[in-house]
Amino acid sequence: QVQLVESGGGLVQAGGSLRLSCEASGGGFIIATMAWYRQAPGRQRELIATVARDGSTTWADSMESMKGRFTCSKDNAKNIIYLRSDSLKPEDTAVYYCNARAIETAPPFRAYDFWGQGTQVTVSS
Repeated sequence: QVQLVESGGGLVQAGGSLRLSCEASGGGFIIATMAWYRQAPGRQRELIATVARDGSTTWADSMESMKGRFTCSKDNAKNIIYLRSDSLKPEDTAVYYCNARAIETAPPFRAYDFWGQGTQVTVSS
């Protein structure tokens, strides 16, 4: 199993800053990619960005506009990904989730998706 623990959410004013963290742990799997998603009230969960094993980030097409306000990074040594913003907007209010796509280290080498518990980010105007 892979466990994902998120932290860093909270209540901030518009224009404020937050850094979300997600740490992956567990055995029996190799993590292929990690990703950030968010789910705003009344909306479906949507992909923000995917982080490869080498730390490179691919932003979802619908989230390209976030690149100027958000940064995504990875600590490869600790299998932690971060999502940081220094200019939050009320429309960023959502529950932010961490995802890991992991592959079994033994046959049949199946791939699984694991999810964190989510962390609430609320941006007040």
